[in-house]
Amino acid sequence: MTDEPGDLMETARLLAREAGDFIAAQRSSVRVAHTKSSEVDVVTEVDLACEALLRQRIAHLRPGDGILGEEGDDVPGTSGITWVLDPIDGTVNYLYGLPNYAVSVAAVAGPPRTRDWTAVAGAVYDGLGTMWSAARGEGAWRDRTRLVRHDGPGSLATALIGTGFQYVAARRAVQGRLVAQLLPQVRDIRRQGAAAVDLCLVAAGHLDAYYEHGLHAWDLAAGALIAREAGMRVGGLGDEPPTEELTIAAHPAVWDELREALIAAGARDLFAGID
Repeated sequence: MTDEPGDLMETARLLAREAGDFIAAQRSSVRVAHTKSSEVDVVTEVDLACEALLRQRIAHLRPGDGILGEEGDDVPGTSGITWVLDPIDGTVNYLYGLPNYAVSVAAVAGPPRTRDWTAVAGAVYDGLGTMWSAARGEGAWRDRTRLVRHDGPGSLATALIGTGFQYVAARRAVQGRLVAQLLPQVRDIRRQGAAAVDLCLVAAGHLDAYYEHGLHAWDLAAGALIAREAGMRVGGLGDEPPTEELTIAAHPAVWDELREALIAAGARDLFAGID
């Protein structure tokens, strides 16, 4: 297997499908293993088992690559490629039997825990059995149908916006206040509960835009690439790439307007003084 984006995308698809089929088969017996940022931020036994499966498969298919996973230790590589893994994005949805969850697998070049990395390929396999994927410079796909940039909304006022919330109560309260300020300025707001899925919905035009604070590399590496390769604009508050501070993915027609509305609502200093 080569390091060409198309080949890496096919590997990402293979890994995501195998992991997605695995977690789908475990849904009837899912149990919470432990919690993370708060007592409602859960990790299931299936999260752990799924990431272990992905790590085993990568070690077999591409033994020189590094691994950054949500649920395990970093594995340094020698090839310059690191696999960024979210075994279940939307774990609470998965726990409750809701279909808005996904396996997210991305191949990146550069250190993925910093801003100095570039997504090369990615796949998001969601709970409805849809395979979303992209290769850098080569486009994005829903299953095997190429995604093309859709017609955008005329303005922010007619845009359907997606967002998400963190599981720490103090942070969620602040995010709720920001949503309250943004809501009168847009068509409506949706909260799906899985960042990777939201980014793919923006890519396909089912959402006009999506923003969220607190996303990690594994939450956005694959989905952001899919949105970008579908013609959407993805970034942070300024000219920087998306970070934990803020991720915005939107149709180019409304990206600037959404960014300005978020800044006006206090997004730049949203978590100042909050642990």
